[in-house]
Amino acid sequence: MRRTWLADLVLLGVTFSWGATFVMVKEAVDKMPPFTFLGVRFLIAALILGLLMILFFRNALSSMNKQIWLVGSGIGLLLFAGYAFQTFGLIYTTPSNAGFLTGLSVVIVPLFALWILGQRIKRNAIYGVILAAIGLAMLTLNGFQINIGDALVFICAICYALHITYVGKYTSGFHALPFAFVQILSCGIFNMIGALLFEDVSASMSSEVLLDYSVLSALIICSVIATAFAFVAQNQVQKFTTPARTALIFATEPVFAAATGYLWAGDRLTAIQVIGCLLILGGMLIAELGGKKKRSKKETSYA
Repeated sequence: MRRTWLADLVLLGVTFSWGATFVMVKEAVDKMPPFTFLGVRFLIAALILGLLMILFFRNALSSMNKQIWLVGSGIGLLLFAGYAFQTFGLIYTTPSNAGFLTGLSVVIVPLFALWILGQRIKRNAIYGVILAAIGLAMLTLNGFQINIGDALVFICAICYALHITYVGKYTSGFHALPFAFVQILSCGIFNMIGALLFEDVSASMSSEVLLDYSVLSALIICSVIATAFAFVAQNQVQKFTTPARTALIFATEPVFAAATGYLWAGDRLTAIQVIGCLLILGGMLIAELGGKKKRSKKETSYA
């Protein structure tokens, strides 16, 4: 139980790093296109993890076998697909709709976990997920009309849900550092391919853009904290919790994004959005604190 709580706290810190960097990423992609920014971000993070393994964790290199490359690159492809569908979806839909639909991964993960991992969903987890989904709607939606962009972002949510589920499936079988390295490296490569296909990479990689303060600071902070550290942490601690709890914790990302936007960018929340934030946090607490019945070691439940 103590390990589960510690794992959840680490994942909450990971989510905070993603939500807290939202403002700087938004400023950076105004000057460097999304695929190029993500490609550089993930490749820098992969370089950092590669150097760490070579200099300090050489024993981890011995686990870089064919299986970890196959599984890790497949999960990295899911991560890239989530970013890609979200990016293209935003062309046709609003950020509010995209935020809500992306957050629906909190609802999808338990279903995938039941199907792929065969793990049951606890009643308190169901209540927490429903409450969080309502909170997401209140926080992010300002009117909702279905269009092609919404469909693309919903596919993004499915990709993120699959990413969380498969990390939960394989994380106990691999060393966290090389497993995260392969995912991050493959995601960076896929993003650079997307940049070459859809963006002007030469202009985006000019010294004027790369050395711009908002771009450079976002790349450094996101590469080190919100990518290298965050994904290693997720791959290390998710073995001590469940994909459903992980997804519910990740649902707090828009809460942290809203809070940092309020503090740093002068964004203001309506009363409905504040209630939405509280419902998301309440949903997480219900899943964490509810249903403490003792059960046998053979019984596997899902929260």
